[in-house]
Amino acid sequence: MTGLGPVVWPPEPIRTERLVLREPEARDRAVFIELLASQEAHTYLGGPRPRDELEREMPEVPERWPGSFVVELDGSMIGQILLRRAPEHHRPAAAGKADLGYLFLPRAWGVGYAAEACAAALDWLADVLPGEPVVLATQTANVGSMRLAAKLGFTEVERYQAWGAEQWLGVRSPVTPSG
Repeated sequence: MTGLGPVVWPPEPIRTERLVLREPEARDRAVFIELLASQEAHTYLGGPRPRDELEREMPEVPERWPGSFVVELDGSMIGQILLRRAPEHHRPAAAGKADLGYLFLPRAWGVGYAAEACAAALDWLADVLPGEPVVLATQTANVGSMRLAAKLGFTEVERYQAWGAEQWLGVRSPVTPSG
C-alpha cells in the first residue's frame, strides 16, 4: 500500500520557519529526475536510476499520492518526504505502520532542512492520524540518517541484513499528553 488511508489529500501546504511542504506539481519534474538520478543521494538506497530512463518514464506530475510531499525552499524543490504504509511483507515490527522516508538534493544537506521537514511531516501525521506509530529504516552506514532518526525521536527496534548491508529499523511512538 502506498497511501496512508483515510486522510484528506492534499492538505494545505505545511509551512515551517524556512520550508514549505506541499503536493508535487508539474514544475517539480526536473528536480525529481535530478534527485532520483543522483549518485550521491542514492549511496545508501541501492544506487541511482538512469537519467534517460527517468526522462522517459517520469509522469508530468510526479509522485502524486497521499503522503508524498515536496520540500520547497525559496520557491524551489530541494527534496521529498514520503509517509506511506510499510508493506505487510516488510519487517514484522514495521508492517502496516506509517513509514517515514526522505530524500534531499546533496546541495541541501548539512543545514537542518531534513530535520525541519521531517518534524513538520510527523507533526502533520500526528494531527491527522492521532496515536499512529511511525517507523524509519536506514542503513547503519548512513551516519547522517542515523543522527536524524535519533533527533526525531526514533528508537531502535532491530538491525538486520538486507540489500548487502546492515539495516536499522526504528520506531517513533506517538506522543501522549501528560496530565
